[in-house]
Amino acid sequence: MVRAPGERVFVGADQFIYYQQFNAHARVATDVYVLPGVRPDAAVRSWKVWETGVVPSFALEVVPQDWEKDYAEVPGRYAAMGVEELILFDPRYTERRAGVRFQCFRRASDGRLPLVERTNADRVISTVLGCLVRAVGAGQDLRLRLALPPDGETLFPTAEEAEREAKEAALARIAELEAELARRPPE
Repeated sequence: MVRAPGERVFVGADQFIYYQQFNAHARVATDVYVLPGVRPDAAVRSWKVWETGVVPSFALEVVPQDWEKDYAEVPGRYAAMGVEELILFDPRYTERRAGVRFQCFRRASDGRLPLVERTNADRVISTVLGCLVRAVGAGQDLRLRLALPPDGETLFPTAEEAEREAKEAALARIAELEAELARRPPE
């Protein structure tokens, strides 16, 4: 489900989300998650689904060294929580038997969270975010970035990239104006 442009969401990382009251084991420590309808500036130390009724619409898990747990157990926990979309990213997929770079799970109309895509490609579509999640770089420089549909070739700029692009555009505009002034006859 693609969110409307400008919709309020909270994006968090590395926090516990508890999804069953009185059961401290019914939790996930989500690497990245989106809470729809929650103020972006909300102070979130941990999230308790039963207190708010808000379940993450999107979750991203980066598979750690202990990969078997994430491959086997994590999808079931997110299914029980009610997340709309889960993407598992395994940066070391080539080192594991049956390893895979991306696994995407999406909520079905019957309430299940089935695996809908399993790929070693460098990008996958997030229907919840309305963009692609893309692996760029290699080794220590490997990063996940958001990219524009339809093909994911254009990346959303980081804050630094956006600032640099704005400065470059401002300098180009100044150069245009100076050139225009230089062409004008003196008055």
